[in-house]
This record gives sequence, C-alpha cells and structure tokens, in this order.
Amino acid sequence: MHSRTALVTYARQSIAKGSKSFAAASKLFDRTTRERVWLLYAWCRKCDDMADGQDHGGQMAAVDDPAARLSAIRDLTAKAMRGEQTGEAAFDCLSVVAAECGLTPAMADAVIEGFALDAADWRPRSENDLYQYCYHVAGAVGVMMAVVMGVDADDDATLNRACDLGLAFQLANIARDLEEDDAAARCYLPVEWIVEMDIPPGQHMKPHYRSRLTQMAKMLCDASEKYEASARVGATRLPFRARWAVLAAAGIYGDIARQVRSAGDHAWDHRIFVSKGAKAKRVAAAFVEAVRNKPEPVSRDGLWTRK
Repeated sequence: MHSRTALVTYARQSIAKGSKSFAAASKLFDRTTRERVWLLYAWCRKCDDMADGQDHGGQMAAVDDPAARLSAIRDLTAKAMRGEQTGEAAFDCLSVVAAECGLTPAMADAVIEGFALDAADWRPRSENDLYQYCYHVAGAVGVMMAVVMGVDADDDATLNRACDLGLAFQLANIARDLEEDDAAARCYLPVEWIVEMDIPPGQHMKPHYRSRLTQMAKMLCDASEKYEASARVGATRLPFRARWAVLAAAGIYGDIARQVRSAGDHAWDHRIFVSKGAKAKRVAAAFVEAVRNKPEPVSRDGLWTRK
C-alpha cells in the first residue's frame, strides 16, 4: 500500500520526466494544488504510456495488444475510482486525487475514450470529429484539472473554458507532430480537409504536397489560438496562483502553435519546442496577466462545446 507522501513523490518524478513544460508550470501552484496536479498527471501519463507502448512519452512502440491494454486501463481506473488499491502507483494517484477533489468516473471515462479511439486506429473525417478527439485526449483532462484547481464540478461555463485550453494544446500538438504521427501510421487531419486539398490518402507528408500541408497546419494553429483566447477568459475564475499557472501554460503551448505557423513549409524540418528563456518570459508575463485579471473578452459562440 502506497502512502500519500510516496504517491506524491512518484507523481513528481513522473511529471519531471514526462513533461518539462507542465512540471515548470506546476511550480506556480500552491503546494496542495501542485501535489494534486502531479497526482492527476501521473495517471494520465501512465495511461498514455500503456496505450502507446511508451515510457513517459517519446518514441511510440508497436503495440500488438491494444484491446488488452485498453481493458487494463479501464479496469485499473474503475478500481481507483472506487477507492480500491490497484497495485499500480499511477492509478493509486488517481484514487487519492479523485477522493480529495470530487472527480467522477464519468470524467475519467471521457479521457479513456481518447485511448479507445487510438486503439481502434480511428481518424477524424470532419472538423467536428477532430474536436471530439481533441476533447477526449486533452479537453477532458482540462476539465479534470479545473476541478482539481477548485472549480465546481457543476460549473459548466468555467469547465467549458478549461476544456478549450485542452483543445488549444492538442491542436498545437497535432500541428507540430504531423511528421512524427505519420511515421507511426497516424493522422489526425480531417479526411475532408485532405480531400479538399486534393491529396491522395497517406501522402500528405510528401514534399510535393508541402504547401498544402502548411495550409492545413495553419488552420490547426489558428483554431488553437482561438481556443487559447477563450481559455484565458475562464482562467479569471481561478485562484490567483492557479490562474498564473494556467496562463503560463497557455502562453507556452500557444507559442508552439505560433512557431509552427510562422515556420511555414519548414515547420517539420526539426521538432519545434519552446526554449527555457522563452518559457521564463511567458511565466513572467503570465504573472502580470494574472494580477490584472482582465483578459480580452472572448465569446464562445461558434466554438466546439463538449455538451
């Protein structure tokens, strides 16, 4: 049986290894919230690794038993949400944070559905399908994180804005990782977009289609920026330190999308990342924004909604 202290230590090590950006942003939270964010991250990271054959992200490995892995994720998560010991530290982390913050099985199931889509080799046909996928793999995590930060589980207006931040993150990731996903035989560009661009199936990374790929990447980045702006409005309803952390993360991930867009046809020459210096500037700017707490008012009209 793992103590809470041991689980927090495990979770801190997990986020430090799996996401330097999130690890840096998490330092801005108060201690209790920071620990809870780590605990939730550890579960998310473990599920992702189990589904993709990874170790804290990185190169994906071929998975020959996706259905069995998904079943294990579901079973261990269900046990964790019932408050039972699972024998897996990451799932016990979920059990602790769920009990402390009131996370529900439905919230966890929404995240797991993203792994189910990948296990089924699913790909989006329409733009709406794309947003549905982004919700399950990132927006639903944003919802859980918001509850961990103190948002009421029934406050749909704020949770929709939290979901928007997850959508912004995932859209930026998809734009940045088009080549990496293609190497793993995955594609998250809507089929309708590819057809409209007159690109044959599976050929979007070929050099002679690069300008068309750049147009689709720009569409992803533009959408990411819209959802980022919406999420900044939702951050006004968070406690100061949580607001600071969220705004820092929004700026850092937003910079990924902005770099992809500005790089144009060269966006996949090397993997785009945000430097330590740029992250530090984003953290400083986020502090000022959090103090002012007066973002540009942005309506959610026309944005995808989880319900």
